[in-house]
Amino acid sequence: MTRALFFAMALALAASAGAQQYRWVDEDGHVRYGDVPPPGVKATPLKPPPGPAAPPASAKGAAKPLTPAEQEAAFRKRQIDAQKAQEKSDKADQDRQAKSDNCARAQEVLRSLDLGRVSRVDAKGERYYLDDTQIAAERAKANDSASKNCN
Repeated sequence: MTRALFFAMALALAASAGAQQYRWVDEDGHVRYGDVPPPGVKATPLKPPPGPAAPPASAKGAAKPLTPAEQEAAFRKRQIDAQKAQEKSDKADQDRQAKSDNCARAQEVLRSLDLGRVSRVDAKGERYYLDDTQIAAERAKANDSASKNCN
């Protein structure tokens, strides 16, 4: 019942939208517009409003409108591409952060090696001191790491 009433109202509105419109001047000299002029006045019919614009003539090789399935596929492809770009950006950010951390560690090792006596703790938990050759080897490793990560 509700659907039928809604359909009837929509049909009536559509019919009135397409009705002829008139222009006339009333007894007081005011210009009036409407779809039914009063009897005894000189009413001028108005041109109907222009219809929807015609689609432009398609040029040779122009793209045809996409079907809903094609639109959905294009949307999904854009989502996947955006996700891949975001993952690539995140990975680049992680790599930059790791490189920065490695640089900071290498510089800290170099500073500690420059202090003089360097000690380490062995597997038994006992402290031992590095000799000059071991310090030189550690310094070479730290310099190599710093040159790779600190640019």
